[in-house]
Amino acid sequence: MTLKEIAFKNLMRRKGKAAFVLSGLIIGVATVVTIISFVDAMTNDINHKLEKYGANILIVPRTDSLTLTYGGLSLGGVSFEMQEIRQSELAGIHSIKNARNIAAVGPMVLGGVKINDNRVLLAGVDFKAAGILKPWWKVRGGFPDEQGILLGAEAARIIGLGVGQTITVNNRPLKISGVLEPTGSQDDQLVFARLETVQTLLNKEGKVSMVEVAALCTACPIGDMVKQISKVLPAAKVMAIQQVVKGRMETLTQFRKFSYGISAVVILIGGLVVLVTLMGSVRERTEEIGIFRAIGFRKGHVMRIVFLEAGILSGLAGILGYLLGIGGAHVGLRLFSGSSTPTIPIDIEMFFGAILMAIVVGLVASAYPAFMAARLDPNDALRSL
Repeated sequence: MTLKEIAFKNLMRRKGKAAFVLSGLIIGVATVVTIISFVDAMTNDINHKLEKYGANILIVPRTDSLTLTYGGLSLGGVSFEMQEIRQSELAGIHSIKNARNIAAVGPMVLGGVKINDNRVLLAGVDFKAAGILKPWWKVRGGFPDEQGILLGAEAARIIGLGVGQTITVNNRPLKISGVLEPTGSQDDQLVFARLETVQTLLNKEGKVSMVEVAALCTACPIGDMVKQISKVLPAAKVMAIQQVVKGRMETLTQFRKFSYGISAVVILIGGLVVLVTLMGSVRERTEEIGIFRAIGFRKGHVMRIVFLEAGILSGLAGILGYLLGIGGAHVGLRLFSGSSTPTIPIDIEMFFGAILMAIVVGLVASAYPAFMAARLDPNDALRSL
């Protein structure tokens, strides 16, 4: 009879002990798989939602100016030199090393105009890019064409005009195609039109006042992207909206730290269950081990039997724990994310990682019981028969 057969028969004879060790490891592995899979799925969901928060890189003309502000009150400023951003230069943004991380580039031209005796700020935007940069926009009516205009909620209230009416801007009639729902931002105060339309109205053909860049994606190197864009646009000032980026990174980091901490605690508990159970099993098998030693089994043989038993149970626990953990992650995603169709794919690397983790924990926890079994004196064990 081989050592493997002996180990397997021992497990069959002591089903209660084997089931207890198996349950402890399954719970530990399943918990770790559930937490990591759930956190990964939630992280992807958070990344997807954060991508809808708009621009996180801002490009403005470089200027040598002193802005006089105190306590939030602007007292004006002195501008020594202002360089325009040429629209043709923006093509260089798509040539940077991390261009694949750019979700949208939204050029904007700004200028003051008079509408019905009201001085307002007219903004020319790329409405296609605005769909990514400003996904919170909700419009009563529709987006404007070349002869149309879009009013912010507050601008529409002050001007006193609505959808379908016509206004004149710099001697050019424009039809109000829509009105923005209140956003709680500066957009409520603005009047929007197509970029080319506003450039023509303000005599700024081929020039833009600022550029918004959306680069909110998984692990986007915002700092490196700012440097890369600065090189291709030397006449502009490129800034990262640090509050959005840092908040995003800190949230994801806390998610992962929490999951790893909980996983370590659960694995430790699972290892202790294996240790205590196998130690009790070794004490119960004192006579059996004495017989093995008396018929010629060496200490190494006895240790291998204990390790084989732990390895068999650990491998099975890794497989069952992974399957149970994926199921738990699906349930958790349904409950906490509100998603009716959770997407947690079968991860082959995690599958084999779960098996390896279970085997390592099982073998490490069984090391002391195996050493204790090998140290038993066969004479003392036989005298107890």
